[in-house]
Amino acid sequence: MPIITLEEHYVIPEVLESIAALQSASRVDFVKAVQGKLLDLGEERIADMDASGIDMQVLSLVAGGLDRLDGDTATSLAHDANERLAAAVHDHPGRFAGFAAIAMQQPEQAAIELERCINAHGFKGTLISGTVGGLFLDDPRFIPIFEAAQALDVPIYLHPAPPPKPVQDAYFSGLPAGVSYLLSTAAWGWHTETGLHVLRLILSGIFDRFPELKIIIGHMGENLPFSIARADAILSREPGRLKRRVAEYFHEHFWITTSGYFTHPPFLCALQVVGADRLLFSVDYPFSPNAAGRAFLDSLPLSPADRDKISYGNAEWLLHL
Repeated sequence: MPIITLEEHYVIPEVLESIAALQSASRVDFVKAVQGKLLDLGEERIADMDASGIDMQVLSLVAGGLDRLDGDTATSLAHDANERLAAAVHDHPGRFAGFAAIAMQQPEQAAIELERCINAHGFKGTLISGTVGGLFLDDPRFIPIFEAAQALDVPIYLHPAPPPKPVQDAYFSGLPAGVSYLLSTAAWGWHTETGLHVLRLILSGIFDRFPELKIIIGHMGENLPFSIARADAILSREPGRLKRRVAEYFHEHFWITTSGYFTHPPFLCALQVVGADRLLFSVDYPFSPNAAGRAFLDSLPLSPADRDKISYGNAEWLLHL
């Protein structure tokens, strides 16, 4: 049984250098702990995959902080990262695939870069990290990105990022710095904000405008499988704004990965809510270890058909692998 994972990260030195001064000390330490693995796009990474029986990683740039750079610098860095990733994919066919890095400060150029990466390098979509300059993606300025993704028939992976400073100050201050950072990101804040991001996209009407748009979210659905029925019941009370109910958009336009969530209860909730056709195995390497992800996958109480879908079949279909 082949195994494909698709929230797996890398970085290039130029990005680390450019955003270092913009990061909190806690964020720098968070990345530094796995920096060597992030930088490796070759034999060490593949050896780690082989040790856990992972056949392919779909790689994406760790870009938190890129949105704080000026547009030209961010666009140039994204291009350079994409070229580095394209070389790794070329050198290791069948082991790596890519999500394009794009600089969201310049949406028109970002759409052009996405199209270039798909057509020139065979990348499989793009990964976007959180809000951009404090703006959610329902802001009209980001329409060119959605136009390009639908036209190219590739998904957008909506990934979390550290919260904007006003949110950090309002919700996560008053704690020791390290605890504050973790609570605002991987422990809680990332997931609630990305869930909110999904609901904002639905409520903005973006899927009525782009009915073929496909979005991937990680971390077992960013708390939405547990809460989507409640959100649907409340938000669908206002008639006429959307063509369908909120839950219908969620079920028809979103796919969920297991990245970083390796316990049964959230998985079983997601499986019951969205079904095996919408779930994809992922690890969140190197922030989560491949071995832990593989042990979790092997432990799941699944039929052979559903295990195949989640391990590789859904990824093959969604990403045209």
